[in-house]
This record gives sequence, C-alpha cells and structure tokens, in this order.
Amino acid sequence: MIVADTKTIKEKTVELIDALKATCQTYGMGNDGNEYKIITQVFLYKFINDKFGYEVKRISSKLANAPKWELAYAELSEDERMDILDELSADVPQLYPEHLISNLWNQQSKGDFDLIFDSTMTDIADKNMAIFATQTTQNTKIPLFEKLTQYVTDEAQRAPFARALVDKLVNFSFEEAFTQRYDFFAAIFEYLIKDYNTAGGGKYAEYYTPHSIATIMARLLVGDSSNLHSIECYDPSAGTGTLLMALSHQIGEDRCTIFAQDISQRSNKMLKLNLILNGLVSSLDHAIQGDTLVAPYHKSDDGQSLRTFDFVVSNPPFKMDFSDTREKIAAMPARFWAGVPTIPKKDIDKMAIYTLFIQHVINSLKENGKGAIVVPTGFLTAKSSVAGKVLKHIVDQKIIYGVVSMPSNVFANTGTNVSVLFFDNSRTADKVVLIDASKLGEEYKDGNLQKRRLRPEEIEKIITTFRNREAVDDFSVAVTYDEIKAKKYSLAAGQYFDVKIDYVELTQDEFNAKMAEYSANLQELFSQGNALQTEIMEQLKKVKYD
Repeated sequence: MIVADTKTIKEKTVELIDALKATCQTYGMGNDGNEYKIITQVFLYKFINDKFGYEVKRISSKLANAPKWELAYAELSEDERMDILDELSADVPQLYPEHLISNLWNQQSKGDFDLIFDSTMTDIADKNMAIFATQTTQNTKIPLFEKLTQYVTDEAQRAPFARALVDKLVNFSFEEAFTQRYDFFAAIFEYLIKDYNTAGGGKYAEYYTPHSIATIMARLLVGDSSNLHSIECYDPSAGTGTLLMALSHQIGEDRCTIFAQDISQRSNKMLKLNLILNGLVSSLDHAIQGDTLVAPYHKSDDGQSLRTFDFVVSNPPFKMDFSDTREKIAAMPARFWAGVPTIPKKDIDKMAIYTLFIQHVINSLKENGKGAIVVPTGFLTAKSSVAGKVLKHIVDQKIIYGVVSMPSNVFANTGTNVSVLFFDNSRTADKVVLIDASKLGEEYKDGNLQKRRLRPEEIEKIITTFRNREAVDDFSVAVTYDEIKAKKYSLAAGQYFDVKIDYVELTQDEFNAKMAEYSANLQELFSQGNALQTEIMEQLKKVKYD
C-alpha cells in the first residue's frame, strides 16, 4: 500500500537541513568551524539544481514531458541545449548535464568520488562567475562554491562523505517551494543558519537580527506604498542580510536593488545564499566583503564621495576592539564628523564602534532618504564622548524622527538592551515619536538561553502607534525637538511620561490604623537595630591582639 506524504514543503526542507547537519556530525564536523560552509553550499547546490530543472521544463515541452528530464537534457544536441540556456532568466544559473545531482548519483561507485563532487561544484561556480559571484573591496571575485571535501581531515573518508551528502539530496525536491516567497524563505534561512551566527564567531561575530525587528524596521521605513520603483537599499554591516531581505520584500523584490558590505567572510557566504533564495540575484554583484569603515566600497560616480541611497538599514556590532584601524578611520574627519572613540587603557574590546556606523548611515542617505539602525539603549541618554556628540547632532539637525526601545533579550546572542533609531534626511518632522516597547513580548527558552519575542499583535501595536505618532500612557510620546533639548537631549521615552500618583480616600479610623501599623513596624526595626549594635560592640570587646 502506498502512503501519501502529507508533510509540507517547509517540514521537508527542515528535514533536509537536519539530515545534512547529521552527516557533518557523523564525519566529525559537527560544530566545526567549516560546517556552515558545507551546509549552506550543499543546500544552495540542491536549490539551484531544482530551480534549473523547474525553469528548463517551463521552456521546453520536450523536457517537461520526458519521464526523466535529466536524461532528456543530456541527450539534447549542443545547439538545442544552448537555445534553452539562452532563454533562461539571469537569476537562474546555467547548468550542464555533468552538473546535475542525477549525474553525481550515477558516479558514486567511483573511488575518487570526492574529487568528482568537488570539481562539479567548482565548475558550476566558474561557469556562472559573471553573475553569481560576490567580491571583496579589492575586487577579488568570491565564487559561488568551493571545494568542500577538503574539510574532512581523513582523506579516506572524503569520498564516503561526498556520497552521504548526495544521498540526502536525491529524494527531495524544491519545486513546491518556487511558488513560495519571502515569508517561507525567511523562516527556512533562519533555521538553516541558527547554529552558526553566535558569539563564538570571534571578534567579528555575526548577530542575527530577529525577523520581528527586521519587519518593524522595514514597515516603518517604507510604509505600505506600492508606488515605488528603482529603489536602492543599503546595509553597511549587512551580516546575513536579514534587514535587507525584509526591506526588499516590503518594497517589492522586483522594484529595488540591494547594496551591502560586511567584513565577515562567513556573513558574505550566507548573504549570497539569502539573496539567491529571495530572487535578488541581480544584487549579488553589489554584495561586498570588506571593512566598511576603513574602505567603503559603494561610492558615487566621482569615485570619491559615498554613494547615497533611498533606504539604509544597519544592525552593527556595538562594542569591539578596532584599535588596529582606529587611526585610519580618524584620518577621515569629514565622514566621522562626531569623532572616533579613543583607545582605552583597559577594556579595549569595549570601543563604541556603533557610533561610527550611525555616522556612516547618515552620510549614506539621499537628500530624502530614510534609515534605521539598531543601537544599545544606553545611547539614548548619552551625555559625553562621541555618542553624546552623535546624539546632539541628530536632534539639532532634526534627522531623528522616531525611536523604538525593544524588550530585553530579544536578540539571541547579546544581553544588551537595544533600541532602533529612525532617520529621515528630508528633516521635515516637527516631532519625534518615542516608543518604550521594553515591557512587551513573551518569554521562551532556546536551548539554555532565556529569550523574548514580540507577538504579532504587539508588532502591530508598535507600527500603528509609530505611524499615528500617538501618545499612549506608559508606552509612547510624541515630543518636539525643543522638548528633547530641554531634557538634555534624552531620547528615552520614559523620561517624558507623566508621573501618576494614585490618591486613596481614608476615614479617620483607617488613617489612625495605618499610622499605628507604620509606627509598630518602625519600632520593631529600631529594636532590631539596637540589638545588632549591642551585639557588635560586645564582639569588638572580645577582639585581642596576639
């Protein structure tokens, strides 16, 4: 009897990811520094293999009607094959018969299968280099795939490892997913990388931005307007691209171009995967690996000044040691108009690098551009140093038009309370909306971590209140720039809330009873204090010099 498979495409995709992770575990690479490369690249290989098959079958009825399209594709003449490839859209990589998973499956018995597997991956990368590569600030091309079996230390285990990976790929198809869009792939991507974006990544550890916060930032920046075209979006600390994906989805993936830069190699690989999954292949060429603060890649036509964008988002590292590059950054006072944090004698890893990213975000806005950046909540009341100068600037220049303070532990890998600053370079706002959402959210356990997440209705509350610029008791205020200055430039919503005193009417007898209770309690405390004083003095008398 044949039992129908009732699992959803999401469930099947999660099972594939788990299976790939289990294979890495079996071959000694569970939690290995290279595991993420294997998982993400093999996942991507499967995705583009199925995407290619899906698209060529739409082009060719001959392939669509064939019992096995892979065999039919291999039997085509060179001219027939090229005609099909010419009709493919640019966001689909061009594969040849030798690149297909079915071809790898048929070669598993060969002793050098690890070499065959690796060469297949690298050949796909070479033949699609023009579109599917990213690059560094030095214009070095980073290919789509690299050799993966090299990460298995025992050479005798490399071929079995490659076979095990292919085994996981053949009984699954992404075709059901190609009708899905952002929400599906955002959830899958988050699950795919959840074990790899941790503070264990070292100096430049990636911090994944929760989907809820990314959504809030995108919706508040873009609004619900569908009349947007040729929009340019930028993230100077892009990480894996969560903020950019949410932003592009809100605008419309076909109506915007993504520009990104991040110092992390790991992030660049994951960002590439994220762009491809979300149909933003045309933006791959703008995804740059390199230090944004020292060498920003995206420049204006003159090649000197920074390129400016319609929307800029960022969730930068908050504090870290950047002493090695501090002097280079300080030599650019026009970019960093509020200054650069000094190198402390102690706690060198606590240099406030986020203040530099705030300045860079503002510098990267078009005349009417909007931006949003995640910062530590402590910034909202900064009084001195670089942070204080930045805070004063964004208020004096009326660039800031909103702040949302998020619940604690909403970020997986940092206990720092965070807020989101919203900028509008048109500088037309007459008031700044300040929202304290710190009391919202529900607690949940993720492994050993106690975290907090916003409920859907709470997300809507934040968005609605912000858009309406409403004053809500103990939640939000809308204040003028002069009011902010009067509060010593504080952007903390709580400092503007009215203090409420509850008065309770008491009878004379109730009043007398309360006072008697207070007197009795105080008398008891005084007695305990006197007894303790006496005891201490007695003990002191017993202390002798030996």
